[in-house]
Amino acid sequence: MSDSAPADERKRIVDILVASGAVRFGQFTLASGQTSNLYIDVKRAWTDPKRLATLAESLARRVGDAQRLAGMELGAVPLVVATALRTGLPYVVIRKAAKDHGTKQRFEGEVPAGAHVLLIEDASSTGGSALESVRVIREAGGLVTEALVVVDREMGAIDRLRSEGVHLVPLVTVSEIPGARA
Repeated sequence: MSDSAPADERKRIVDILVASGAVRFGQFTLASGQTSNLYIDVKRAWTDPKRLATLAESLARRVGDAQRLAGMELGAVPLVVATALRTGLPYVVIRKAAKDHGTKQRFEGEVPAGAHVLLIEDASSTGGSALESVRVIREAGGLVTEALVVVDREMGAIDRLRSEGVHLVPLVTVSEIPGARA
């Protein structure tokens, strides 16, 4: 998997995030519980089909030898589906919590034992959500050694996932966004 997108591709992604209103300044509490003066809401970008297509193209170029794609509800699902449509790879949707009825599964889709699964995330801060997704896939028998994220906030996710044997590759980092501070 390629670690770095060309500069023009990274700029195009940053432009998409800014133009869609995905980059917001104010006072926010992140999923990690930390507070920040910057919020990256990639959902504002992927709700537009043209913007989603651009993000999916960039993600699809980096799937490497993955046999499955995976992402946690809600933020990653359109990214995973759009990337699957571009690559033809099957995908898995991970639930934030197991269903309390029916099969009580933590995911939808199939994870064959030993299958190489590429995790896709919309944004990463400390890596907690990504790590939870990795654990769900591994418990199901999948192999996860790589993950892609649209925006890394540069708050430790790369190192945290590396310590769990997962190489996290961001399409862009928060320091590439005008006016943002890591």
